[in-house]
Parts: sequence; C-alpha cells; structure tokens
Amino acid sequence: MQTPVSADHMAGLNASPVPRWLLAWVCGCIVLGSGQLQAQTIYRIVGPDGQVTFSDMPGASSASKLSPLDNTTAAAAPLGAVLPFELRQVVGKYPVTLYTSSNCAPCDSGRSLLTSRGVPFAEKTINSAQDAEALQKLSGSNSLPFLTVGAQHVAGFSASEWTQYLNAAGYPENSRLPANYRTPPATPMVTTEKPSVPSPAASAAAPAAPTLPPVTDRKASPANPAGIQF
Repeated sequence: MQTPVSADHMAGLNASPVPRWLLAWVCGCIVLGSGQLQAQTIYRIVGPDGQVTFSDMPGASSASKLSPLDNTTAAAAPLGAVLPFELRQVVGKYPVTLYTSSNCAPCDSGRSLLTSRGVPFAEKTINSAQDAEALQKLSGSNSLPFLTVGAQHVAGFSASEWTQYLNAAGYPENSRLPANYRTPPATPMVTTEKPSVPSPAASAAAPAAPTLPPVTDRKASPANPAGIQF
C-alpha cells in the first residue's frame, strides 16, 4: 500500500538544497571528463588533394593519409652536460685532441693533466700500422703523446709546455666543467671498416681460392711494427 504524497510535500522536496556529496560527485565527473577530452588523440589528415586538416576523429576516406598526433605535454628530457659559455667559446676556437697509445706512461700523464684542469678533449689512439702512418702524416714523427691545441702541434709531454699552450688558448686554470660532464671515449685514429660476410649461397658459388705453399724463410715481424716511440 502506497501513501499518496501531497503537492505541498513535493514542493518542499524540490526546494530542499542539493546534498554536498552529490555536488562533489558531479564536479568530479566533470573534471574527469574534461581530462579525458584533453588527452584524446588528435589526427592529422592529408586528403587526396593534399589538403591538411586536423580532427579528433579519424578520416573516413581510405585515400586520406592519417597520422595521429600526441597532444599531451611530454616530460622534459634530461639535458646533457652543457659547457659554460666562456669555455664553449675557447673549445670552438681551439679544440684539443690528444693522441695516445696503450702502455704509454707519458700519455697517461698528459691525460691526467687535461682531466684535472677541466679541459674538454678528444682522444685518438695509435695502435695499428694505419694509425702510425696517419700520425706520421699529421705530426711528422711517430712519438707519443701528441697534442693539438687548435692548429698548434705539441709533440711529447711536458707539463709546463702544455700549460703554457693551454693558457695562451684561454682555457681556465681550474676546472669549470659541469658535475655531469663525461669525457668522450677514446677512438682509433683510423677507423677500419669490417669486411662484409658473404652469404652461404655466394660462398658456395664462388670458386675456392688456391692455397699458397707455406713460407719458411720469412722473418718474424718485430714486436712494434709501427715503430712507436714514447
């Protein structure tokens, strides 16, 4: 059995204030809805005639070129080490390159001087005959370490001489490198390309190379074929 509701009672219900929890729920739905709208995908549509349009709905024509665009704000990528302005100016005018080899104590001393002073430098290693030939053409000798400060060549290591050249170039006496700066890894002076590996089918089709007889009177190669001097 249902009790009839009077018109006056209905008017009182209509005039009663809306509960706060209901208002909060409605506002939350609106905020969530607006966030979904902001995060929706935007499409870049190129029509058959080349006309470009942007829409939140994919193009209906199959002839149109469709590219989704991310309209959300991307997170800031971590920045690499940025040199101070004055140091960048010096590096741009007088770049420093250090030429070294393995088992070279003077090379280690030169590297330590540059690192402790905070001089950005590139390092080239001389470990092959090709590297030694390139070094000979560049420096006129095969002694290491070898330093270039701009167009100036400095053969051998001398802390006082290197310091004078670095001071003349304008490098600061104390390190001003950022804390996250890392010296680039050393690379060979001459980069040799790796030979391509032939496919099994090509190897089977190619005729076998004739085998040469062993050479018994050939002298053993010296321990230092490049003749590097320290």
